[in-house]
Amino acid sequence: MFSLPPRLIFGGLSLTSMLLVLTAIYIEPFASMNPCPMCLLQRAAFIAVATIGGFAFIFQPHGALKKVFALLTAVAGIVGASIAGRQIWLQHLPEDQVPACGPGLEYMLDVFPFFEALRMALQGTGDCAEVQWMWLGLSIPGWSFLAFSTMSLAGLYLLFQRRN
Repeated sequence: MFSLPPRLIFGGLSLTSMLLVLTAIYIEPFASMNPCPMCLLQRAAFIAVATIGGFAFIFQPHGALKKVFALLTAVAGIVGASIAGRQIWLQHLPEDQVPACGPGLEYMLDVFPFFEALRMALQGTGDCAEVQWMWLGLSIPGWSFLAFSTMSLAGLYLLFQRRN
């Protein structure tokens, strides 16, 4: 059976995550898109996948350490998919049930304790419910959910892969 080497998978995950974040940062000013708190948390999850994958690509861990990197990749992907899923849910709420618009993540982190700001960001605001862009019927969080799900599956594949 054909199997990709773990180093190639980790490298691909890292490169893909970096490209997604760089693309978001690049198109932001041209499309007049301001990222909401949930978007910024998803970027953080992509950066986590990129960092984990990058270290695994560079150091080529084997055995138990490879499994640790694979587990961390899967967890970061699941966290990102959960945030994207919550944002998709907010985007599909009826207008009268959409939460009020709130402050940006930077303001929340400046004013509130870290875990309170994180809780508020994860709850989402009216900004998070706004669909700013769609392609093939999916909004940005929809595409992020697919990317994170794929990354999680790749991490789980590496975690349970029998050969190094």
